[in-house]
Amino acid sequence: MRKIQGKVRSAGTANTADAVPAPDLERDVSEMMDVIVAGGIAIIPLDLTYAIVGHRGDAVRRIFAAKNRSFNKPCGMFGSWQLSREIHDVPAERHEMVRILVEEEGLPFSIVAPFRAAHPMLAAMDPDVIRNSSLAGTMDMVINGGHWLVEVARQSKLRNLAVFGSSANRSLSGSKYRIEDIEPEVLAVAEVAYDYGLSRYANPQGLSSTIIDLANLSVVRAGHRFDEIVAAMQRRFQVTLRNA
Repeated sequence: MRKIQGKVRSAGTANTADAVPAPDLERDVSEMMDVIVAGGIAIIPLDLTYAIVGHRGDAVRRIFAAKNRSFNKPCGMFGSWQLSREIHDVPAERHEMVRILVEEEGLPFSIVAPFRAAHPMLAAMDPDVIRNSSLAGTMDMVINGGHWLVEVARQSKLRNLAVFGSSANRSLSGSKYRIEDIEPEVLAVAEVAYDYGLSRYANPQGLSSTIIDLANLSVVRAGHRFDEIVAAMQRRFQVTLRNA
């Protein structure tokens, strides 16, 4: 049963990988979308980590301030391999690699690649958000991060509404896998937060997603299930991921 305490909506699940009724998930994500399109900030539960997200320029700037994050380190978009195929500008065979890693290998990760700024979802954005979510003509997108991220991507497509943000923690403090572990100054800036239990990939190291540069097939960051991603790239495509 859903419980509401202040700004926190609790699904009553022990783990972000636990199944929840589809209407409940759809309702929570839809509520989150309404909050961020109105200029607010939300904290959302992913299998990778809890994340803090927004849509408008002021919200993204407030996220950076709460995290004490440098604007030289851009935030990213929350999506899916299907959205990456539309937005990231790389050869078709690279997109097929991503599909296979997600659909057939079940691996979660983030992608950095050149992006199509004219895509309707990005063209509708505040230019400040694009500026703070990209670097040297590339944009990061996290994919396959659990039930919540799948529904976020689905509703993003339906509403032509891009979701941007970062992990819900002070910079360099490590990912947070429970609502109660998020620093007060980060939690305070959110209008709403969703508690779905412990993130599926919680670990003592505070890791977040592995990030792959899809343009040159290099490793930007080693994170969750890194060894499995490296092995799958070699086994499925005879590709050895190199260090960035």
